[in-house]
Amino acid sequence: MIRLNNDNLARLPAEVPTPGRDRRAITAGIVHFGVGGFHRAHQAMYLDALMNRGEALDWGIVGVGVMPGDRRMRDALAAQDYLYTLVVKHPDGRREPRVIGSMVDYLFAPDDPAAVVERLADPAIRIVSLTVTEGGYNFHPVSGAFDLQNPDIRHDLAHPEAPHTTFGLIVEGLARRREHGVAPFTLMSCDNIQGNGDVAKETFTAYARARDPALAEWIEASVAFPNAMVDRITPVTAESDIAELRERFDVEDAWPVVCEPFTQWVLEDHFVAGRPPLEAVGVQLVDDVVPYELMKLRLLNASHQALTYFGYLAGYRYAHEVCRDPLFVDFLLDYMRREGSPTLDPVPGIDLEDYRRTLIERFANPEVRDTLARLCAESSDRIPKWLVPVIREQIDRGGEMHRSAAVVASWARYAEGVDEQGAPIEVVDRLRDELMALAAENHTRPTAFIENRELFGDLAEEPRFREAYLWALASLHESGARATLEALATSRGEA
Repeated sequence: MIRLNNDNLARLPAEVPTPGRDRRAITAGIVHFGVGGFHRAHQAMYLDALMNRGEALDWGIVGVGVMPGDRRMRDALAAQDYLYTLVVKHPDGRREPRVIGSMVDYLFAPDDPAAVVERLADPAIRIVSLTVTEGGYNFHPVSGAFDLQNPDIRHDLAHPEAPHTTFGLIVEGLARRREHGVAPFTLMSCDNIQGNGDVAKETFTAYARARDPALAEWIEASVAFPNAMVDRITPVTAESDIAELRERFDVEDAWPVVCEPFTQWVLEDHFVAGRPPLEAVGVQLVDDVVPYELMKLRLLNASHQALTYFGYLAGYRYAHEVCRDPLFVDFLLDYMRREGSPTLDPVPGIDLEDYRRTLIERFANPEVRDTLARLCAESSDRIPKWLVPVIREQIDRGGEMHRSAAVVASWARYAEGVDEQGAPIEVVDRLRDELMALAAENHTRPTAFIENRELFGDLAEEPRFREAYLWALASLHESGARATLEALATSRGEA
């Protein structure tokens, strides 16, 4: 068994490609917050591809972990010289492993926030990137206002020299650069949020404004916040993935990453301190990301929500199981064609019907084994951003939205915490207790769930949505998930 580290790269099997350059030549140019599976399968992979071409050697990645659970990632990567294996899982069962070497360091902020700030203030760092999830931006799900009452934010404002949060760390780094006359970096969000760069600008400047209005003005005027659309299905690494890498390829890797073959990155070409030549490895550099991100959010991401609660309630546990069931496939395609797609502007270079079919093929990949539990998690950060805008636009245009309403009903039914067989459901959400308390009223006050204005605004007062939601929730209780989809497909029509 070959333990993954710099010294052992030359010993790895020929079918496991390794970094093509001496890693000692790579220097840091990017600090990334939120080193999870997606970042390592996506942004870090693109940088590694560039480095294997002999390019971008001054754009190495320094990972930063802020959450307590990130300590384990730091320890795993540090023991492997920040190397890890990316395994592409093809639908035919083929495995395509590759060692990624674009990360050069990892800092665990709770242990030494000063070291993180020092790195952020280093002139060599020209991009700071983020995959901190939708909930990591600390804004209200409806109003979008930055939450200054968050206890960690209040701590950072009171003690800016010893920050706890991503906001405190990054803004302190920018403050040091401003103080010492060092040019700012680009702050690049890679999260699944519509207008992710705009959201990053709003939230980081809101924090900075609360700390020092002059600093906020400098950030607004000097820091670039490019928008981006990112896409690659990257399930949580399972123990079986670690074992398979060991058994099939003789590689001992504490935390490999598995992903689907498909990958896409559409990026606004707006940087203040340079950027790697990402277009050389397939990144689409564009002037306007909006058409692409809306396509992804309202077709891929919203379709994940459309399949996951119905699928789980019907007894499935993996996305590929759901997407090999014709009833569910028809439901997803009907949602995409008749509700999601009508809300989109033209997407340059994209055939939407081909994109929709490709999504089904991707979801149906049995080798990825994307769990419905993962897709069901943190729904309060997802449904309001991915599906509620579709419902609102369709209401405004007089279009169909009863399938979307049924998805919301399936979430409410899932949040009751018991599946159709009576087995408990482990609801994972930052608002878990609140959601489950509302769902507990589904039988006695069936509009309770959608009356949560933080998540749905005034949707409960929209007659068409309310009727469609109540019908679907009643059907889920009386007939179950599968029968509800059959009714939607055969006789429901527009609510």
